[in-house]
Order: sequence, then C-alpha cells, then structure tokens
Amino acid sequence: MALRTAAAAAPRGLRRFFSTSTPAFNFPPSAAAVAQQREKAEPSTNLFVSGLSKRTTTEKLQEAFSQFGEVLHARVVTDRVSGYSKGFGFVRYATLEDAAKGIEGMDGKFLDGWVIFAEYARPRQPPGPPENNTASPYFRQ
Repeated sequence: MALRTAAAAAPRGLRRFFSTSTPAFNFPPSAAAVAQQREKAEPSTNLFVSGLSKRTTTEKLQEAFSQFGEVLHARVVTDRVSGYSKGFGFVRYATLEDAAKGIEGMDGKFLDGWVIFAEYARPRQPPGPPENNTASPYFRQ
C-alpha cells in the first residue's frame, strides 16, 4: 500500500520507476540472443578455442585436438608477464573435414577441468588508417 501512495505522490517523471506494468530499465540482451546475432565464421582449417584454463599449455591443446585429425599447429595465447594462458588459443588442422570433426568433438567438452568452446576462427580485420594527432585543439600550425 505504501508503494502505491509513493507512486501517486512521486513527480510525473519518476512514476515510471514505481510502475509495475512496464519495465523501468532496459536489460542487456541474453547471451543466446547475442550468439544468434553474431554471424557464423566461414569454415576454415583454423579453429578458435576459448574457455581454456590458465594452466593449459600448447602441448595439452594439441594433444586434445589431435584425437580428431592431423593438427598442423596449436597455440595457446599467453600473458607476457606471467606466462599463463589468457584463456584462448588456436588450432590449425590439415583439412576442413578434420577441423569440422575437431569442433564436433571438443566444443563444450572439458579440458584441464574447464569447459572449452571451439569454433571456426574469423579472419582479422584489416587495420584502419593511422590516427592523425593533428586534430587536437592544442596543435597550432
């Protein structure tokens, strides 16, 4: 009852915060909605692997993915200072079929106690034009 009297006494702009009929806040989209919006990468022999443990090594990654085909190269991206994994890496297979088997076999599976996710790697975006610092208001010609 106190909420109703507070809503009635609130200024017109604040009434929406007391309203129960419409949401007062815009919540971010769910993870499933974001995943559907992201376009799938084209199939390639290079896989992006995320969700890796900090203790996962390149050798462990290559060993896990070699069960599904010939792995040409595997790399866990590591922090320069600590040397630990940043939580993601890349695996390159010899053929597209092996890469598809690798995704099917390892996506959502456990590696070093963590659930990992494997998908086709997206190519890097080309770098944009270099920034020109002459736009500063303090720069005089």
